[in-house]
Amino acid sequence: MFKTFINAFKIKEVRNKLLFTFLMLLIIRFGCQISAPGVDQEFVKSAWASLFNLGGAEGYINAFTGGSLMTMSIFALNITPYITSSIIMQLMTIAIPKLEEMQKEGEDGRKKIAAISRYVTVALAIVESAMMAIGFGGQGLLENYNVLNVIAVIAAMTAGSTFLMWIGERINEKGVGNGISIILAINIISSFPQDAMTLYTRFIKGKTVALAVLAAVIIVAIIIAMVVLVIYLSNGTRKIPVQYAKKVQGHNRMMGGNASVIPVRINTAGVIPVIFASSILTFPIIISNMLKFDGTGWWGECLKYLNSNFWFNINFDMSFVANLSQLKYTIGLVLYVVMVVFFAYFYTSLTFNPVEMANNMKKQGGFIPGIRPGKPTSEYLNKVLNHIIFIGAVGLIIVAVLPYIFNGVFGAQVSFGGTSIIIVVSVIVETVKQVESQMLVRNYKGFLND
Repeated sequence: MFKTFINAFKIKEVRNKLLFTFLMLLIIRFGCQISAPGVDQEFVKSAWASLFNLGGAEGYINAFTGGSLMTMSIFALNITPYITSSIIMQLMTIAIPKLEEMQKEGEDGRKKIAAISRYVTVALAIVESAMMAIGFGGQGLLENYNVLNVIAVIAAMTAGSTFLMWIGERINEKGVGNGISIILAINIISSFPQDAMTLYTRFIKGKTVALAVLAAVIIVAIIIAMVVLVIYLSNGTRKIPVQYAKKVQGHNRMMGGNASVIPVRINTAGVIPVIFASSILTFPIIISNMLKFDGTGWWGECLKYLNSNFWFNINFDMSFVANLSQLKYTIGLVLYVVMVVFFAYFYTSLTFNPVEMANNMKKQGGFIPGIRPGKPTSEYLNKVLNHIIFIGAVGLIIVAVLPYIFNGVFGAQVSFGGTSIIIVVSVIVETVKQVESQMLVRNYKGFLND
């Protein structure tokens, strides 16, 4: 991997893209340190720990925002509104025929959907920043809790989230990799040093040399094993053979007859299932912390339930998930597993259509050896796809759940988890692949021009 980047810097075009991406990431990390206007930093330092549990849902969201949520910076929302917007648009594409038609229009349709996603992102950023400014402002977050300060915080955080969305799109155009994924990955990576220190303090500091070495070896071995599994899930493919029939064209010329393959990734949905499942499960916790309300009626009862310890503990409070002494709270872990499997099948159904692929193969004179063209081919593809999706989902679950199990059993509280490792490793693997492909294209151009 490092050799790839070293070689990439030797090519001016690729080097400029890498430097542009690096510059954008520096801007992001700088923005995460700029406090939102009117925020009382003393309150943030003293009271934030009681509002946010670093081992729970908020710590997980804080890792996604690169620590900016904990400092209430202008990037406090980060790209979470965009992720939520993407989830909404994916669901709406299935529910609304007009959006489904747009998606089938090709590049123009995707541009229209992307434009709608931007507007939805801005709307969500306004709503989320308003809830934070109003919900936490009255608890002491704002130095002067008044309308002007609330509006200033809403404007700053909305602008920050929109700016990050813009940076992500610029990275797509002028940099390398997927801009939004890279922003998410760099935010998570920024929390690794603090988490490493937490693990050191919990398992190594103050122990005898033998126990400290053993603990360090076990921690490193677990992390390496998880990284290797994620790389396997990212790169592993099932190759389905396809044979094309020979046909006569022109003056008795035989065309076709070649063989090909359909590469189907083991992890067909990538990191989408864990991001979607995590976002949905953690959303009620964020709302419950913002809306400390003891009203009456059905709405008041709903908010009281959201603020209850039971609801909080079944959702990503890592000190409760998989805790052998309080197994009733492990229902949150079960919900997480079910949702990862569901989104793995759901998202793959959006991106891989066996019926359409079978019809295209039939039109081009292609067939899978031993399988008749048409409906039998689509049924076969669907069967293979279902098996592969399940294997990929199980792999994602193993990586995502292991840190929660270790935390519940051994008390290893860190803000990142298996989901973070999946995202970071997957983004790095995909970025390296894109750099390699751009280098390959550059070399081909040079060969043709010589």
